[in-house]
Amino acid sequence: SDQPHPNQNTLSLSLSLSLSVLSFNMNKLTIFTLLLLPLLVAGECTCDPEMEEGANKAEALKYKLAAFASILIASAIGVSLPILGKFLPALKPENNIFFLIKAFAGGVILATGFIHILPDAFDHLSNPCLSKNPWRSFPFAGFIAMVSAIGTMIVDSLATGNYKRVHFSGKPSAVNDQEQMVGDADQHEGHVHVHTHATHGHAHGSAIIIDDASGLSDLDRNRVISQVLEVGILVHSVIIGISLGASESPKTIKPLVAALTFHQFFEGLGLGGCISQAKFESRAITIMGIFFSLTTPIGIAIGIGISTAYNENSPTALIVEGIFNSASAGILIYMALVDLLAADFMNPRMQSNLRLQFGANFSLLLGSGFMALLAKWA
Repeated sequence: SDQPHPNQNTLSLSLSLSLSVLSFNMNKLTIFTLLLLPLLVAGECTCDPEMEEGANKAEALKYKLAAFASILIASAIGVSLPILGKFLPALKPENNIFFLIKAFAGGVILATGFIHILPDAFDHLSNPCLSKNPWRSFPFAGFIAMVSAIGTMIVDSLATGNYKRVHFSGKPSAVNDQEQMVGDADQHEGHVHVHTHATHGHAHGSAIIIDDASGLSDLDRNRVISQVLEVGILVHSVIIGISLGASESPKTIKPLVAALTFHQFFEGLGLGGCISQAKFESRAITIMGIFFSLTTPIGIAIGIGISTAYNENSPTALIVEGIFNSASAGILIYMALVDLLAADFMNPRMQSNLRLQFGANFSLLLGSGFMALLAKWA
């Protein structure tokens, strides 16, 4: 018979419905998979050492040696310029141009902490190669940076208190010290006369300027600032040196050579300005300058030595670099804002000079903007 059997119609209808449902579900599954695929790919992590794209050890070594030399020279020049300012009248701390240089350097250090170091710390400590608990379930980078900034403040405060206890123990106040100095000056003709004020004691013609609020002379405070600042810079400098030295890709190293050369030069300017104000002995100045100049090149040398075994995506490397970068960021941000910029911008000399204020603000924006731009390459 040409007529289809009823059972055949039912079977065909059931089969058609089943295929339609299956096709609908497959389409939904396909769409879901396509939507999920980018997330799956983004979540993948290759934590094993791999050959870098465009790796060429021989050519990379040439760029590393060039980076070693250029960064060493730039760091030495940057840190030396403010220190040698005592031989150049225009760069002496008592001149207005020194405020502009310090504002520029403060902007450089602030941008280094916020834009160069802290984002790297977040990348390292939230990397998929680390276990979710505890590293990726808590913002450790921000936490460590905060603790580091608080720790820097505590060190700053303890140093101030220790100086006050050692040098002013048994004396009611620094004003009494000044009165005693006045009495001594009156007994000896030709000695420096000291003017006492309600808030500050100024010994004109001498190197002692005492801040009654803290009991710490400007000179000693500048020494504390320069030493703490150098610690934060050195830690970061070694890490970036190791990262550059461990890379085997000329394509990666090329832009870093110029960027890190400028980076270290401007950081050197900031540190050198603080060292020059601290007026250390020549031996201490030389040691601090040499340490700063050599840290990144030494880091490059270490990176070259461990390049065959170093895996930047290993959990140990990520954790160590992340923690040190976070700590460095906290130190530099605190020092830039509190001890470098706030101290100068609240200085009565600057606040009474509108032209100097404008120049310092422009220098600050120029320094921070220039350093922020370098983040495009390093």
